[in-house]
Amino acid sequence: MVYESKQMGIILMLLAALFFSILQVCINLTGERIPLMEQVFFRNIISMIISFIIIKKNHVSIFGEKKYQPLLFMRSFFGLLGLVSFFYAASRAAQADVTTLSKLSPFLITILAYVLLKEKIARIQVPALIIAFIGALFVANPVFQSNLFPLFIAFLCAVFSSVSYTLLAYFKDKVDGMTVIMHFSTFCVLTSLPFFVMDFTMPSRMDFLLLLLIGVCGACGQIALTYAYRMAPAAEVSIYNYSGILFSALLGYYVLGETLPISSIIGGLLVIFASYLTYRYSFLPSE
Repeated sequence: MVYESKQMGIILMLLAALFFSILQVCINLTGERIPLMEQVFFRNIISMIISFIIIKKNHVSIFGEKKYQPLLFMRSFFGLLGLVSFFYAASRAAQADVTTLSKLSPFLITILAYVLLKEKIARIQVPALIIAFIGALFVANPVFQSNLFPLFIAFLCAVFSSVSYTLLAYFKDKVDGMTVIMHFSTFCVLTSLPFFVMDFTMPSRMDFLLLLLIGVCGACGQIALTYAYRMAPAAEVSIYNYSGILFSALLGYYVLGETLPISSIIGGLLVIFASYLTYRYSFLPSE
């Protein structure tokens, strides 16, 4: 049962990475015309509606018990900071630089999970994370010639995300997954709403469809991510988030017409190899 749960955690993390990669392409396609907070609003409004419907159907708490409110607010706050900081950095620095720095989060999650959640670190996890990060460098091919401040914000994105994702793992068996999503989505919608109203830009028909796709992919990715951290230890499953780099490279090639150099292929193979090492030595039952 534990083994099957971990396998499902891997599948959900891969799905989350895919949905977020599609979301990023949509952001790239609308970024020059749609304001940041309008994107954030659409990113969360659909997940808020979906989670509310599911919560009502299953008769669970909408925003969670009072004793968990401080940590739920912390999760939502750091989640929003991670979201906004990534969008900010992505619009002001080279995408490769932003992608590389933001993908430091699995390292930080492993450390936080060990310190705060008392999760054990398997021997293979550290070298596998290093291999995956090297693969990310090959795919992203960063030059770090962007301005220092956006790069610092991209690093903060990794910090904010790692705290947020570690709290997702903490809420396992404490707060219903849809409640966590509802709390986060509502927090993001209410925070972005004033900016959305003041700086609203009427989208074209195509941009509106892309904004809806941002919302749908954001909702599906958020649900998959939330339950991935409930199915498997955060330190073990976080490495599969690197698959998003491979998905982004492929989507960039097929959708945006970006080049796919040999370095990206090598990096993708390294990410796959690191994921296999983690799966083989951390997830498979001992023979």
